[in-house]
Amino acid sequence: MDYPVITSGKFKYKQSREDGNVLLLLHGLFGGLSNFNELFDYFKDSHRVVIPVLPIYELPLLKVSVSGLVDYIDEFVDYMGFGKVHVLGNSLGGHIAILYALKRSDKISSVILTGSSGLFESAMGSSYPRRGDYNYIKKKTEATFYDPAVATKELVDEVYGIVNDRGKGIRIIATAKSAVRHNLENQLHNITAPTCLIWGNNDTITPPFVAEKFNELIKNSELHFLDKCGHSPMMEIPEKFNVILADFLKRVEGA
Repeated sequence: MDYPVITSGKFKYKQSREDGNVLLLLHGLFGGLSNFNELFDYFKDSHRVVIPVLPIYELPLLKVSVSGLVDYIDEFVDYMGFGKVHVLGNSLGGHIAILYALKRSDKISSVILTGSSGLFESAMGSSYPRRGDYNYIKKKTEATFYDPAVATKELVDEVYGIVNDRGKGIRIIATAKSAVRHNLENQLHNITAPTCLIWGNNDTITPPFVAEKFNELIKNSELHFLDKCGHSPMMEIPEKFNVILADFLKRVEGA
């Protein structure tokens, strides 16, 4: 069954069903709904899996920031009438998930972070990506993963299209710079919800020591490393990722 992108009000999203415990998935800066295909399919029957399209390229330029995206998610959750949610974020999506959990702890059942930004931003990039150079973009995209083959032509084409659109490029830099300014080290102790960290042992963008620091600073957290895996474990090793996540959700929901 194909699940279309639904437009309702100012929001666009994909969801697996109309009821059940909500698993809210937040993609990264260059990411999109397709990053979660395997995860969506695995949990679509057991949970109400919801993936909002983050308006990184649609927000007014003055509102292009991590906090602007957190406000958007806050509005989305209220608009959808969700009670509590399991919020999962990859890369920049993890950063947004953390800030949302800090802002609205009343709405959080659990937090799941994978390759999350928020502590270590060297790779967020504060200069304009090299436009027009397809091979450069291809190498950069491949470097996201342990196995470069995960960076399919479709994925590279998508990233290439983004960086060659000047309006989108400006918004990417603005969002990245705002993420660098929003270091979360001094706030993470305020997260009290059960937290699951699933990390690639070969992540070069947010390396393993970043996961260990998150684990140290978030009191109620557990850390799982996946070997031969880079920055997007839910795309690279979905089988293992989904088993770890399913076990975590089962324990949280059974508590």
